[in-house]
Amino acid sequence: MLKTRAKYHLGQVVRHRKHPFRGVVFDVDAIFSNSEEWYASIPEGSRPRREQPFYHLLAENEDSHYVAYVSEQNLVADYSGEPVEHPDLPDLFGDFEDGRYPLHIHLN
Repeated sequence: MLKTRAKYHLGQVVRHRKHPFRGVVFDVDAIFSNSEEWYASIPEGSRPRREQPFYHLLAENEDSHYVAYVSEQNLVADYSGEPVEHPDLPDLFGDFEDGRYPLHIHLN
């Protein structure tokens, strides 16, 4: 069955279930919408289902900042209360408050 509702929202801080990174949601695809090459690069035993929301994150780990594309099944909410330090955050969001980043752009 196709899930029609995303669990996480724009501006929410999340972290990966298995890998040591966290990030801020800046876009959501209702189902997998990346390239077949990207999907095939994931080891078969670890590939997420396509029929679920996928999140675009402004992500960070101990070494770098980057954009990540992650399935809903591999994310959990981050309640640490710690801000994310991604340098692109000010382009899309206001200041970190109450554990989230408020949008400061208008969406279509």
